[in-house]
Amino acid sequence: MRIAIFGATGTVGRQVVEQALAQGHEVTALTRSAANLAIAHDRLRIVQGDVLDPNSVERAVSGQDAVIVTLGNGRKGVIRAEGTRTVMEAMNRMGVKRLIVMSSLGVGSSRGNLNFLWKYVLFGMLLRTAYADHEQQERYVLASDLDWTVVRPAAFTDDPATGTFQRDVAPDAKGLKLKISRADIAAFLLEQLTDPRYVHRTPGISN
Repeated sequence: MRIAIFGATGTVGRQVVEQALAQGHEVTALTRSAANLAIAHDRLRIVQGDVLDPNSVERAVSGQDAVIVTLGNGRKGVIRAEGTRTVMEAMNRMGVKRLIVMSSLGVGSSRGNLNFLWKYVLFGMLLRTAYADHEQQERYVLASDLDWTVVRPAAFTDDPATGTFQRDVAPDAKGLKLKISRADIAAFLLEQLTDPRYVHRTPGISN
């Protein structure tokens, strides 16, 4: 498939690019600088630009079969939500329907999965702005008429891919490890390209 990836230079996005290329997909990555990605492949097309710039985003989205958004901004806000909205607007203009967005476990109906530390200390105080950014990001996506899937992963680790993580975590599930490898997150995001079961759904994934 032809896939546009936004957030390709992030720790998860880079995994998505590498795994997508390994699976034979044609990948377009938007980045402010090609040097930030440092991946060379004959099926990788790099578009230099900003995710908040409609023209740049439109160049990346044009002609794609699907779009994957793995935008991150650390503790800061704005980029996840507003970048995703810019991507969706470009998709509507270009007639691209399939959208896969990485959010976070604990957002929306998955808040009950969090333990005290994550709910009240990390997302409650230290990462409050990032959490609010994800909440707004999801509001934009869920209100759209695209064929969207919002994936909610637990905290990232650098562990190798296992494929044994829990998929579609129930909102009342307790005792989760609340972590998952970036490689497993990327694999699950790419699974959504051909698996329709989570269209218009918000599956949580965690060990």
